[in-house]
Amino acid sequence: MDGAAEGIRYPWAEPPEHGAAVEIADGVLWMRLPLPMKLDHVNVYALDDGDGWTIVDTGFNTRKTRAIWDTVLAGPLAGKPVRRVLVTHHHPDHIGLAGWFQSEHGAELVTTRTAWLFARMLTLDEQDLPTAETLTHWRRAGMRPDLLEQRAAERPFNFADIVWPMPLGFTRIGQGDLFRAAGRDWDVHIGNGHAPEHATLWSRDDSLVLAGDQILPSISSNIGVYATEPDADPVADWIEACERLSRLARPDHLVLGGHKLPFVGLPLRMRQLIDNHHGALKRLLAYLDTPKAAGECFAPLFKRSIGDGEYGLALVEAIAHLNHLHHDGLVRRDLRDDGAFVFQAL
Repeated sequence: MDGAAEGIRYPWAEPPEHGAAVEIADGVLWMRLPLPMKLDHVNVYALDDGDGWTIVDTGFNTRKTRAIWDTVLAGPLAGKPVRRVLVTHHHPDHIGLAGWFQSEHGAELVTTRTAWLFARMLTLDEQDLPTAETLTHWRRAGMRPDLLEQRAAERPFNFADIVWPMPLGFTRIGQGDLFRAAGRDWDVHIGNGHAPEHATLWSRDDSLVLAGDQILPSISSNIGVYATEPDADPVADWIEACERLSRLARPDHLVLGGHKLPFVGLPLRMRQLIDNHHGALKRLLAYLDTPKAAGECFAPLFKRSIGDGEYGLALVEAIAHLNHLHHDGLVRRDLRDDGAFVFQAL
């Protein structure tokens, strides 16, 4: 669902250039870092603590990103040290350089326990070929045979490729905690669905919300199921979190997300994020008049063609929505002769 509908406003029409910063509010800077994918950027923020900075999220660990950070540190951050890095969730575009800030800049890492455990586990779990469990997961999902054959022979995505090694030690935040930064008190509220135990921060002193990927303005965060927990129901986690967070939303909130532009219009956007998945589930259930595997369910979920570059994210999201219908008792699941789980409406 398009967040550009009436009621969603974007106070800044353009993002900052790489190496530059936009002052969002007193002591709060917005920067942008590049990503080598269709979603080609991640937003990061700097909170001025007087004698140093708290950085919110970090970008991938690449030479290019580190060079941009060096420019930012010497320029917009005025040479003051980064004392803390707050990571909203464990995905590599957000935690990729947390270890670099810890080991090379002496910063303290602040994040949720689940985010730290997931990220550190994944950085240590380096694979030259997909594991047997991953291949089974893809087969159960009905991955397109030519892609399954191709990916079975390729080095898979590894966190270690784009996440700096993470040293031992972090400071935990959780639901209901109070975090002090940039002269403000921020309430920590935990989201789920896109990533487990995703931290969002809501300022008590003004209208700012640091939302990570839990709340984005014009795209819906990917909700996927992986071989680590193949029967998970992250769609239920997502809807629960959105409904809970929507009760905090005010029309004047300025939402600083992990992607796209800062926006105002949070109550409407929260309704959109919830309705988007209810609508997708309704379309999917109607589509399951005959047994279908996850790889055969892109049409009702995405309403557009899915290319090879998007296939993996589309597949894990299709599994997530099918799992939700199965957990709710609305579909049956059977194992097809080709090894794929197929789902049919009851």
